Amino acid sequence: MIPFIGCILLIVIGLYGIITKRNLIKIAIGFCMVEYGVNLLFAFIGFKKDALAPIITSPNSPLNFVDPIPQALVLTAIVIGLGTTAVMLSLIIRIYQKYKTLDINEIRKLKG
Repeated sequence: MIPFIGCILLIVIGLYGIITKRNLIKIAIGFCMVEYGVNLLFAFIGFKKDALAPIITSPNSPLNFVDPIPQALVLTAIVIGLGTTAVMLSLIIRIYQKYKTLDINEIRKLKG
């Protein structure tokens, strides 16, 4: 139960950072925290205590296996998250080069 609470806490802290912060880097860190929390939550959902890897070694092997589908989904989500984080940070760099600030309120004022 404690790992699930930790995942929920990580998601809530990330959402707090996204909603309340005005610095683009802090918002990007909030997005990453939400992503990591969701990935951990999916990984913990597929976990079974004292279970084996889903590889059948013999016909008489026990049927207590770990569910491999959440693990595969998390691996895919990690790769997609890495790509979106790279795009987000590259956009932040371009915004900083153009406006010389990372504050959202200042960027809105400069929009004109």
